[in-house]
Amino acid sequence: MGETDGSSSAAQGARNEDDSSEGIISRWWRALGNGNDQADQAAGSAPAGGSPEQVRSLANLTRLRVEDVMIPRVEVVSAPVDSSKDDILKVFRDSGLTRLPVYRDTLDSPLGLIHLKDFALRHGFNGGQSADFDLDAMLRPLLFAPPSMPIGVLLQKMQTDRIHMALVIDEYGGVDGLVTIEDLIEQVIGEIEDEHDVDEGALWVEEAPGCYLAQARTPIDEFEAFLSQTLLFGDDVEDIDTLGGLVFMLAGRVPARGEVVKHPEGIDFEVVDADPRRIKRLRVRLGSGRRAQAAE
Repeated sequence: MGETDGSSSAAQGARNEDDSSEGIISRWWRALGNGNDQADQAAGSAPAGGSPEQVRSLANLTRLRVEDVMIPRVEVVSAPVDSSKDDILKVFRDSGLTRLPVYRDTLDSPLGLIHLKDFALRHGFNGGQSADFDLDAMLRPLLFAPPSMPIGVLLQKMQTDRIHMALVIDEYGGVDGLVTIEDLIEQVIGEIEDEHDVDEGALWVEEAPGCYLAQARTPIDEFEAFLSQTLLFGDDVEDIDTLGGLVFMLAGRVPARGEVVKHPEGIDFEVVDADPRRIKRLRVRLGSGRRAQAAE
């Protein structure tokens, strides 16, 4: 997923002080609520001018917690502080991310984050402009948030501090996961597609032989035809239409991001993107026999 840049533009700098200090959450409430009293807004009252869908989306700011939207620790892409210039460049290239948490020894000892822009300005996008490499000098601060924090509170803090990435810290100081400002905003305005997401017209793409990144809305019958394999049996044929529905049925609930749901036919469905209500994207890994067949 793409990330919002943390620097202010000239236009943002020209805003008057009152408007810039109001905060993104208050402005959303005011825009939808036709000027409702801010005290009522802070108490969580629904904006009178908003549609039911808008009201529900804004309610996520107080209803959802950071743990509901965070990227789990096992999926966090990060780098140790003793990484070489080539190591950092490779992580940026392979992940497609613009920000990376940097740690000492383990992710439980975070030092800050490195931004692709800072790296490129010093060393070029190919890492070859300067022989001197000092990762410490490029580190930016990180935010830290408990899992139980309402996402609206963290969103407001990210805007105030102009830091768009936070590590989620448990009660013992360990890192549970990571959340970006895009993860939070998507809970209000919906999915933000970027160049690293599956194309709107492509229901699935092949990442490697026998491994596919697929949208959860992919029709089951189309994917079955592509694999030449049956994924639904019995009564499920009439009840389930999409890959997301199949995984929901196999798990018996909406699985979390990073969770792997196994199919009886030896196929693994890894949940790449999901929120508490629905599955969005899946990584489908075929069994060894099916992988060999797909490679032919």
